[in-house]
Amino acid sequence: MMRAAHGQFERENLMRKLRLMVLAGGLVLFTASAQAQSYDPNYPVCMTVYAETWGGSTPYHDCTFTSIEQCRATASGRAAMCDVNPYYAPAYPPEPGSVHRRHRRAY
Repeated sequence: MMRAAHGQFERENLMRKLRLMVLAGGLVLFTASAQAQSYDPNYPVCMTVYAETWGGSTPYHDCTFTSIEQCRATASGRAAMCDVNPYYAPAYPPEPGSVHRRHRRAY
């Protein structure tokens, strides 16, 4: 009877280890593919530059352009492409009537 309980404990221990290994492997795969947002939401145009590295071509985004023309002039002669920034968040002026003004009271 003691032998059966010991075998059950070993199987449970093995299953616990297997679950932890699968969880750790999934976590490693998940974090390896995560990348930070590389678009700057303050500019409407981005240039994707295809830079040659030891491992091949690694594109990066340069989002510092206010117009397509400005970007194209910078990209000229390079392995680069200009496009509209999908994360551009323009600062809209407040709607009329939504501005609250402070008034001084006359005493």
